[in-house]
Amino acid sequence: MCKAAPAEGVDNRPAQAKEVLLNASVKRGLIVIALAVLSAMLCAAQSPVAKAIEIQGQVSVLKDNYPWALAPGATLQPMQIVLTGADGFARFEVSGGSTFEVFPNSRVQFRANPGNFKDLVDLVLGRIRVHIEKIGGQPNPNSVRTSTAVISVRGTTFDVIASDDSTTVAVEEGQVAVRHLLRPSSGEKLVNAGEALTVFKNEPLAKRQVDRGRVYQQIVASVWDALGTIIRNGRTGAGGAGPAGPTLPGDTGGTAPPPAGGSSGGNSPAPPPPAPPGN
Repeated sequence: MCKAAPAEGVDNRPAQAKEVLLNASVKRGLIVIALAVLSAMLCAAQSPVAKAIEIQGQVSVLKDNYPWALAPGATLQPMQIVLTGADGFARFEVSGGSTFEVFPNSRVQFRANPGNFKDLVDLVLGRIRVHIEKIGGQPNPNSVRTSTAVISVRGTTFDVIASDDSTTVAVEEGQVAVRHLLRPSSGEKLVNAGEALTVFKNEPLAKRQVDRGRVYQQIVASVWDALGTIIRNGRTGAGGAGPAGPTLPGDTGGTAPPPAGGSSGGNSPAPPPPAPPGN
């Protein structure tokens, strides 16, 4: 017997095959949606600007090589340089929740390499504290540079003190990898929570030992002392303990708090890093 030919336009495939095709189409659609959402999240996480969420004392940004006062809520653009006076403190936040704090008598350049979002800040002089927030629980690679070191992080909280010839890194939480900027062939050292490392300009990194006590405790104590002074000044609005510095364009005319750490001089330089252990 001859079988009748299937009618045109009629799908005679088994029901099971139809269900498989339908499920595959749904899966493809869900994948496309997920990729779109992920792409949007990555774009948001890689926004190049930083927002000033706290400003105390004299904090300015260089525009055409001239300092302009920063106020809370101001936006910091890539390659801009932040300066803090003897009473200055600033906390900035980037998209994704990571933050960096700039302490008195410091000079910091934000995203000096704007083509690479992993380069967060360059600390030219002074002290900063950096907190790198993980993204979705996953590592969030960032780096901080000074004149002598490159600090690579994935999700941690740490302090950096920089001068012309040395850099000290103290880790509060997580882990950072430190390389010598001028002698990259000397490898890298890992610094864990509760540890500190000092990198000297003219000394290979291999000769340095990670400190697990005295240096770290000194740095943490000095940072908390400075933060305590800043918080007290912010609450009381006290001023007059030191010179407020020149009036900058954009300054609102508020009274600056006294210098952090109780210094009586308004123009004292940033404290040098602690002496390396054993010296």
